[in-house]
Amino acid sequence: MTNLEIGLTSFPVLLLMIFLRVPIGLAMFLVGLFGLYFVTGGWSMALSRLKTETYSTFSSYSLSIVPMFLLMGHFATLGGMSTALFKAAESWLGHRRGGVAMAAVGACAGFGSICGSSLATAATMGQVALPELRRYGYSGGFSTATLAAGGTLGILIPPSVILVIYAILTEQNIAKLFLAALIPGVLAAIGYMITISIYVRIHPDAAGTRAPIPYADRFRALADVWPVLLVFLLVVGGIYLGWFTPTEGAAVGAAGTGLIALVNRGLNFRTLIESFLATGRSTAMIFFIVLGAAFYNGFLALTQVPQELASYVTSLGYSPWVVLAIILSLYLVFGCVMDSLSMILLTVPIFFPIISQLDFGLTFEETAIWFGIIVLIVVEVGLITPPVGMNLFVINSMDRSTPMVETYKAVMYFVTSDIVRVIILVAFPSITLFLLRALH
Repeated sequence: MTNLEIGLTSFPVLLLMIFLRVPIGLAMFLVGLFGLYFVTGGWSMALSRLKTETYSTFSSYSLSIVPMFLLMGHFATLGGMSTALFKAAESWLGHRRGGVAMAAVGACAGFGSICGSSLATAATMGQVALPELRRYGYSGGFSTATLAAGGTLGILIPPSVILVIYAILTEQNIAKLFLAALIPGVLAAIGYMITISIYVRIHPDAAGTRAPIPYADRFRALADVWPVLLVFLLVVGGIYLGWFTPTEGAAVGAAGTGLIALVNRGLNFRTLIESFLATGRSTAMIFFIVLGAAFYNGFLALTQVPQELASYVTSLGYSPWVVLAIILSLYLVFGCVMDSLSMILLTVPIFFPIISQLDFGLTFEETAIWFGIIVLIVVEVGLITPPVGMNLFVINSMDRSTPMVETYKAVMYFVTSDIVRVIILVAFPSITLFLLRALH
């Protein structure tokens, strides 16, 4: 077999291992390790890369952002910010038809602005919002689907761990990616609220009603979310204005949310240690996947698969938009069986060289940023697509009384909303790039 054939054969082998429930990080690592053996005809290079790849991957200063953003999310939960966000959103939207579900989406968007993880956003807001949704008579499937979809806003609204990983893979500016994600993130929240409005009209029994509350109480609840706004402006605004680097901004955000949690008496020695341990576990999981992907992608680069694939696709003469549509369709398929981080790490080194050679009427940097946001949204769809939507399992584990099939039925409305949003952002790249162009 030629090196190219070995590289192409690795794909079905990797997918088979994933289907056999081998952890994705371990699967990519093993395929990369044995792939290097077959390409080079011995273990020397494979074992040598085991040393050099580990060092070069984890000596990246930018990766230190990941644990900082995860820690910031833990501190935000301890500080009661998730509860304050939900109460504020509920006070303004709760009396509308489907309003409590809309409030949950709004709270997820707010919490996503201080937490870079989708699963953490879904789990945290699930604890806060599920009891209220039950209290006001919302059906189980509709409630779990709403919170699963709302949780995806955690990786779309900056700061985002996935965007950090994408920036490292494609050597793009993290601050610019955060800025470009802002409008699509707001559109996602609005789209979900419109979806809820449509759903409760089609299924009027799925949502109960709640009496409106006085405006004085609404403004009081709104005033309680100032810490969230402060942290968001400090982190994202500070990064963009050049006050500090993205890594320093993540550290400032973690320190700020920790201080707020301490003032609100949610942070003590026990919860501090628990936050550190939880952050350490999540970071270790992410970093092992990063290492496995680095090893596998190094093997692919040696076989010339990404370069040959890019040359082959461009030689076909297809329209750039057709190629993009095919790539995004593949992401939707992958999303049914893989988690978001694995998809990014596995596919971006293959697809990005193809996209960068196509002409969309944008500069190279604009294409890279626009494609990154589009990929992020499609990856986000994968978090709520059956059968392996990670957010669906997180939320359903909190509501055992609701059959998973009910959640699957309701979540397809939100998946449809996501697909419509992807089509709009693909057709009009200027929506994604508007803030970037306006502020430069």
